Amino acid sequence: MKVVVMSEIKAKKQKQVSSEVGKDSSVKKKSRIRMKLKKKACVQDLAPSHPTIPPKDPKHFSANWKALQEMLKSSETTKVAPKVSQQQPNGPLQVKKDKPSKNAHQNHTSNAKTFSPPKAKHKKAKSPVVSDSQQTAKRKKKPEASAQQAAKKQKVELKESKLTEEDIWFDDVDPDDIEATVGAEAADIMRKKQGIHKSEPESTLVKEKAFEGLTRAVAIDCEMVGVGPDGEDSILARVSLVNQFGKCVYDKFVKPSENVTDYRTAVSGIRPEDIKNGENVTTVRKEVAEILQGRIVVGHAIHNDFKILLLDHPKKKIRDTQKYKPFRKIAKTNRPALRVLCKEILNVKIQQGEHSSVHDAQATMRLYTLVKKDWEAQIKNKTEEKPDKRKPKPPRNANKRPVTARLSF
Repeated sequence: MKVVVMSEIKAKKQKQVSSEVGKDSSVKKKSRIRMKLKKKACVQDLAPSHPTIPPKDPKHFSANWKALQEMLKSSETTKVAPKVSQQQPNGPLQVKKDKPSKNAHQNHTSNAKTFSPPKAKHKKAKSPVVSDSQQTAKRKKKPEASAQQAAKKQKVELKESKLTEEDIWFDDVDPDDIEATVGAEAADIMRKKQGIHKSEPESTLVKEKAFEGLTRAVAIDCEMVGVGPDGEDSILARVSLVNQFGKCVYDKFVKPSENVTDYRTAVSGIRPEDIKNGENVTTVRKEVAEILQGRIVVGHAIHNDFKILLLDHPKKKIRDTQKYKPFRKIAKTNRPALRVLCKEILNVKIQQGEHSSVHDAQATMRLYTLVKKDWEAQIKNKTEEKPDKRKPKPPRNANKRPVTARLSF
């Protein structure tokens, strides 16, 4: 009996110990779970909120940045509610529901352009979101608008405030450069300082109320068009002659004898309708030859004009402005362009667009008349000095002694 009683007592003790151990284990488990949940809550509370940094790449920049920021704030407020009821069985599920908002917060920089906030959940936040986006758009437009307004004000101030001679204190500057950079008013003031009068080409190249007929000297210029492959070869298209006063005495378009492949309009100014009904080449050559006969002919690189006309002229009566040495010194080149000579000597701009044979002939004649006395005097002196330079040749047998015949008896 004693053995049975002892075994029952042991069994009861074991049951009590096991029940106590089970209670302790369950309590420990519950305490562990509570500690874990507390740790998670502490980590969530202490975790720093992701700073809302604007995107660096302009492609990811979004006009509704503030709208996205407001949505993220509203999502953070929804996160606070499950923190209070974390011990409830549905706690983890509520945390899972908030995960999409975290993903949205992480990827807001990459999908900023395609982002559209949900309409149903944030109906109340619609009006402030739109106003914020409008404000951001206005703020972005403001610097551009302010810059434009400032530029307009500066232009208006420049227009209103007229320049005076005191404003332009520099001296050794080309008026044309000033006109290109500062303006026409400043250039006019500089011309007045330097004593240069700006005038149009026609008024400076042509003498008003002058004789309009043929004079002792005439200037010639021709325009050509391209024929053959790629327009490499040239044929006559226009001939112009002016008298000593710049008055045009002859100007005719020439009908092409070959198929024109390049009209060279940008340089020659010739168009198909100009030469379609032009004069025959042979008649033009005859008429030009009759006018030039016995006269001084002025031109620039005039050998090209004679070559295309198939004409010849005495060298003594040719005045080529390209070969005149004083002009070469001024232009600092052996082949000065007519445009450069007119700018440097006449202060006239020509050949800025399409060329005109009349204007070019007037320019060469004006250059010639400016230095006519010196030029003609040089030619006269050369012709007078040439006979003196030539020394008479001695006879062939002048240095030989006369041979005397010896007679032998």
